[in-house]
Amino acid sequence: MHIIRLLALVIAVLALLAPAAHVLELPNKLKLDGPLWLSVQQSLYRGWGPFIGAPTEIGGLALAIVCAAFSKLSRARMLWLAAAACYVVMLIAFFMFNAPANAAIDSWTAATLPADWSHWRAKWETGHAIAAVFAAGALIFVFSARSLDRLVVASRPTTL
Repeated sequence: MHIIRLLALVIAVLALLAPAAHVLELPNKLKLDGPLWLSVQQSLYRGWGPFIGAPTEIGGLALAIVCAAFSKLSRARMLWLAAAACYVVMLIAFFMFNAPANAAIDSWTAATLPADWSHWRAKWETGHAIAAVFAAGALIFVFSARSLDRLVVASRPTTL
């Protein structure tokens, strides 16, 4: 279980990277005009979801559930389950905000940019902001749960 808990921590860090990057980029991206913003969306972020977002969020959820199932302390188990709940909220935010925005944005060109493009930008950014908050929560819960579980292992008497 030591390796699984360590992997859960690594995945939690990775799950925070992309949404945190989006939040940090937000002030500058809000200054972009529609065609430039669309160009950034369609080029810079291609592949992030299938290669970073989905694997870390789904992997984090699965690992948190496994760690909760094998945790010896009820407090640590609750922390693992809280981390799992954070990943669930991240996935819900993706399907409510980012997936519809991605589907719309993928078909646009600079010439066909709709008048309400800023609405879609707000939707896309909102989904990532929600994900960043809950990814940070998941990381805190995973770190705390892992620390508690390690204390249990460290406090066991050794036998010869």
